[in-house]
Amino acid sequence: MDTEALPLVIENLSFRYRIRPDYALRNISFEAQPGEVLLIAGSSGCGKTTLMRCINGLIPRSYRGELEGRVSLFGEDIKGKPLSAISQIVGTVLQDPERQILGSRVSNEVAFGLENLGLPRDEILLRVDETLEYLGAAPLKRRETFYLSGGEKQKVAIGGTLAMRPSILLLDEPLASLDPVSAQEALRLIRRLADEGKTILIIEHRVEDVLKIKPEKALFMVDGEIRYFGPTSGLAHEIDYHEVKLPAAMIIEKARQDSPPSYVPPQLTPDRKTEELLVEFRDVAFSYEDGPEVLHDVNLTIHRGDIIALLGPNGAGKTTLIKHAIGLLKPKGGQVLVEGQDTREMSVAQVARTLGYVFQSPSHMLFAPTVRQELAFGPQNLGYDTEKVDEGVKQAVEIVNLSGLEEYPPLALSFGQQKRTSIAAILAMRSKILVMDEPTAGQDYKNYMTFMDSILQLPDFAAVLFITHDLDLAVCYANRVVLMHRGTVAADGPPTEVLAQRELLERCRVVPTSLLESNLKYLPKTGRFMRAELLAHVI
Repeated sequence: MDTEALPLVIENLSFRYRIRPDYALRNISFEAQPGEVLLIAGSSGCGKTTLMRCINGLIPRSYRGELEGRVSLFGEDIKGKPLSAISQIVGTVLQDPERQILGSRVSNEVAFGLENLGLPRDEILLRVDETLEYLGAAPLKRRETFYLSGGEKQKVAIGGTLAMRPSILLLDEPLASLDPVSAQEALRLIRRLADEGKTILIIEHRVEDVLKIKPEKALFMVDGEIRYFGPTSGLAHEIDYHEVKLPAAMIIEKARQDSPPSYVPPQLTPDRKTEELLVEFRDVAFSYEDGPEVLHDVNLTIHRGDIIALLGPNGAGKTTLIKHAIGLLKPKGGQVLVEGQDTREMSVAQVARTLGYVFQSPSHMLFAPTVRQELAFGPQNLGYDTEKVDEGVKQAVEIVNLSGLEEYPPLALSFGQQKRTSIAAILAMRSKILVMDEPTAGQDYKNYMTFMDSILQLPDFAAVLFITHDLDLAVCYANRVVLMHRGTVAADGPPTEVLAQRELLERCRVVPTSLLESNLKYLPKTGRFMRAELLAHVI
């Protein structure tokens, strides 16, 4: 390895997956400097993850297809290098931590790569402790990975990679499952690593967050090609704000030149006295096996007309709460009632007619040979006739922008496309309540705004609930915010009230975004929260 050479040089790189007719990458060329953070942005399915796989050697070793061009690490072509050699130079954090975690306990997982490098035991233990401390994950050290929340698993996956101290770090949406404070901590660590000389490539749809650590360069991709590569300062002028979410001030400035959005989500809070009660939590408490309580004193109702954003830090109990609503878990104290019936007396299939749940990780849901079969599976098992199944599948495909991918294997799609497939599978079931865990993970701005607009206009759903760390999703769509902290409900009310309490947000590790700040500033004039594109036409 020539340490004087550039860490990464890519020349005329093109790739087509064996099972796909179109090229995923077309004639990609760029280079990355030492001590540089390179932000890679673009819509879901544009080739970002494929580019990462070419750099870390998974293409063509694990993913087969037609590969052209050259990838060089420190002056050496990686074509003849074994993966073991490449992995000592390039560290990768995957989009879905479920695919990366192998160890049964957190300490074992973070140590796994170090052990394979043959480092001394004392050095391994020191690096494990230092890495977990940097990520604010030291309390997780002795936890079993199976019982971690999605965000906690993401922290552990990042930790396992950072502990190996690679020269080049590839991060594929590392912030997707992290609460805002954890995301800031991870980004500060990434900036520090770059300042110490490492080369970092970060794929991220949360562009606003990454811009705070001042990446030296940005690369914007469209349909497998580079649309822009250069200083981050030029990014906003080159990209469509409909595709990549920019800071609110930038969107407002650009959107003034366009027509206002055609759809404005309702944000009126339903009348609790008149609206139908669908789900009720009564003094719910729960713990996994003999561990500490994950939920305690939870009292919560879901009514017809609710559009609820469930916010809170990693490990607050959000996903555990929802798994009680859908019957996957039963409370150890208190009751959960679905349309008046105790979930202890209901099967998961019975609950599914009322609540349809989109898991945080698509790999927990997807199994069918094709997207079409995946979407048809749920409604068929609920006993719908063929005509209704076909109609539901067609509508779901259109809503989440999967047209043309119906005959593809779901697990061969990009992570963002897999996530949309999992959402479509639940849409096709037409349950009364739609519940989504991190619906924006892996999604570009245009895709998730489009499918959220479409979902909220469907007459099938009496209520919608989404767990999210994307505060702007709550600002744009929720008519009710439920804020969880340490296993219980810390606040519950209209977004304009809950999200205006700065001390509460800080305690619950929620960081105000530029969109929230803009909405709070203009709230006396607008009377409600709204997306930046609409704010541009009313302020």
